[in-house]
Amino acid sequence: MSQRAESSDAIATATTAQAVLQGAEPVAFEHAHQPRTSAQLAVGIAVLVVAGLLSWGALHIPSQAGYSGVGPDFLPWLAACVLGLCGLWLCWEALSGGYRHLDAPDGAQHGDWGALAWVCAGLLVNAALITTLGFIVSCTVCYALATQGLRRATGQAHAGSAKTIVIDLVTGVLIAAPVFWVFTQFLAINLPGLTETGWL
Repeated sequence: MSQRAESSDAIATATTAQAVLQGAEPVAFEHAHQPRTSAQLAVGIAVLVVAGLLSWGALHIPSQAGYSGVGPDFLPWLAACVLGLCGLWLCWEALSGGYRHLDAPDGAQHGDWGALAWVCAGLLVNAALITTLGFIVSCTVCYALATQGLRRATGQAHAGSAKTIVIDLVTGVLIAAPVFWVFTQFLAINLPGLTETGWL
């Protein structure tokens, strides 16, 4: 009886090894990490919706050709068409078996909502203050808040220290100020500022 049991175990082991060599295990692993087809289809539909909104917006942009031979509605229409093609492709992939050659997820199990809140706060503060405090100040605050969120997401221990905050604020000024000056002084495009000089 023991010899028969050992023989059965050997046959089972050999069968398992053969299945692994034939690729059964990688296929199972790949399918185990694929998102559901319904979620993939939802992504494709969302891209199509964005393409439709861009098309609707492009309809309200004048189409008169400028000095370059194309009108101001050219790029919105181009972006809408490319997004529409991508959305159709994503929907076709989802309906014909799902996205191919997906890598196994390697991120965290749950999103860092605290870090997301910092980034969202930066965007909202920028939108709320840009007309009152000007481009440079509002974009500097946006940069500092967003950077705080990214620092916390990566687990930096000194993210909330006074030195780090000062560094982020100074960096934000060094980025926002030249952009503001290029638009206002060299391109003659008005951006919100604290003064009428175009320098602040």
